Amino acid sequence: MSTARRIGTALRGDGGGHGLAAVPARVVAFTRRHPIWADTTVAVGLVLIFEAGHLLRLSGWSVIGLALILPLALRRRAPEAVFAVIASVALVQWIIDAHTGADASLLIALYTVAATRDRRRTLYALAVVELGIVLAVGRWTLDGYRFGAFVGLSAMAVTAVVLGANLRTRRHYLAALEDRAHRLERDQEQQAQLAVAAERARIAREMHDIVTHNLSVMVALADAAAMTVRSTPDRSATAMEQVSGTGRQALTEMRRFLGVLREDEPDAARHPQPDLARLGALAEQVRAAGLPTTLTIQGDTREVPQGAQLAVYRLAQEALTNTLKHAQPGANARIRVWSSPERVELSVVDDGRPRAFAAVGGTGGTAATTGSGSGIAGMRERAAVYGGDVAAGPLPGGGWRVSAVLHLTDPGGS
Repeated sequence: MSTARRIGTALRGDGGGHGLAAVPARVVAFTRRHPIWADTTVAVGLVLIFEAGHLLRLSGWSVIGLALILPLALRRRAPEAVFAVIASVALVQWIIDAHTGADASLLIALYTVAATRDRRRTLYALAVVELGIVLAVGRWTLDGYRFGAFVGLSAMAVTAVVLGANLRTRRHYLAALEDRAHRLERDQEQQAQLAVAAERARIAREMHDIVTHNLSVMVALADAAAMTVRSTPDRSATAMEQVSGTGRQALTEMRRFLGVLREDEPDAARHPQPDLARLGALAEQVRAAGLPTTLTIQGDTREVPQGAQLAVYRLAQEALTNTLKHAQPGANARIRVWSSPERVELSVVDDGRPRAFAAVGGTGGTAATTGSGSGIAGMRERAAVYGGDVAAGPLPGGGWRVSAVLHLTDPGGS
């Protein structure tokens, strides 16, 4: 059962139950599902109460009584019309001086108008009833009892209005609560969908960084091993060992990230989360793949949050991966990290020309070289988490530069 339905059920008091305690709730539920049948039953009951004697005697007054009571069967379908009909019949009754207890139906009709219509129409109906009370008291009440009769009948009319107005207010309040519950459910569903989408994007970004970088390094090492397998078998064997180590590292990072580490993998469990301290190992890994890389770290990085360190590591990893994939052989790369208590800056620069640029000998480039690929988009998403941005583009003298800034404090704060 949804939250909105549970709230409505709890407030209405028709949430089920067992035995005799459930009977009133079932009756209320039946009257809501079948209002005409329920009101017809009430009307028949009133006829039996007030008009049984007239009907048995075939009295002419029974027609007036039936005309006062039977319209109540449609009181919830057309409250104002039913009230107008009963009031008109009551006026006819007063004119012909007919006595019947079925006048109580006018109070039920007044209650229904108060429960279903606005305050203005309810006051109009109450005024009509009060006028009828004045006429009835003036004709059928003795002189000494008229004031008391007027007060008593007026109190009954006001009570019917108050009960109906309270029911209308309760229904409006219940409808507002149910609407609010529905809106909260929709908001929760939307938030859950947004959270799922964000989590999927984060997983895709992490998997892209892990898989793309390590596969690029493994491909470069495998190419180097293939070229040296005959001339220098020792170097080829070393390169293949590095391929194996890079593959195992990629698997370890994937298992740790996806949270599927098993108890029989203690080495993977002890593998640390990438941070600035591992940039040296990253540079060494890229150097082994054939891209000479230097690393410079300036400033105190000990106060940099772990999340920001991971972001800087992934940014540098993605930039070097793009250089491995797109730069011509013989390129060199430089990594520079500058840290302060307020921000961390990263710069990854290479001096190689893109393969597509060199192949066509022009000034254009592929999507990878122009920074429109998913890798650059993922880098910008990482930087945006810390209120920063990523700039990527070619250098005037050849090569490529990726720079990023991550804010460690709120840039809009004082």
